[in-house]
Amino acid sequence: MTFKKTDNRKYYNPVRKAVLTHSMIDSGEKVAVGMSGGKDSSTLFYLLDMISKQERLGYSFEIVPIFLDMGMDMDIEPLIRFTKELGYELEIVPTDIATVVFDIRQEKNPCSLCANMRRGYLYGHAKKLGCEKVALGHHLDDAIETYLMNFLIHGRMESFEPISFLTRTEVSIIRPMLYLEEKDIISFAKRENLPVIHNPCPVDKKTRREEMKKLVTTLATSYPDIRQKFLSGMETGKAAQFWTENK
Repeated sequence: MTFKKTDNRKYYNPVRKAVLTHSMIDSGEKVAVGMSGGKDSSTLFYLLDMISKQERLGYSFEIVPIFLDMGMDMDIEPLIRFTKELGYELEIVPTDIATVVFDIRQEKNPCSLCANMRRGYLYGHAKKLGCEKVALGHHLDDAIETYLMNFLIHGRMESFEPISFLTRTEVSIIRPMLYLEEKDIISFAKRENLPVIHNPCPVDKKTRREEMKKLVTTLATSYPDIRQKFLSGMETGKAAQFWTENK
């Protein structure tokens, strides 16, 4: 795998900043990484591995790659080889998610139930392996899309948090790639030939999130810095600033 002079600025430093700013990972901590076979989670795993091995935080930590077998026809051999090349054994968790969602429940809008079941399996297995943190491959574009979905569909002005503690499972969810844009992740995954496995889900690319992704792309043509402006607004804004009374 290659390393360019711009990699620190474009990839490693933003991840390092997110982790340190939001206290995502402590020294020696065991962190599970949710591996979906997509470009985002593969990039996250690679970056966290390098950051830990090179002690770019000033210390090292342990990462555990976890893949949920949804019960669909996916060739995950490339993912197994990828994690093995970096010195890890991919944790493969068998599930009945596809059967429940599509065969038993026959959900017309399956994404919510599928997401809830995936979270349950992932967080539960991470806890079983002794991981107190679970790293997800969400990036800056994901944060904007989530905000727009919440605002336009549910009337809520919020996105996901950089780190959040789940009381029921007693694990924390972290998003170390929060400061990275999707286009940069796409370029990195392609350049490093990271495994990107076809998603066989029948509703893939047909969701509300895809609509939000197109909306962000459209807005960016008129407002090229929309992503960085969003990040600045989310990090400096206060909920109490809305609907304040004039005194």
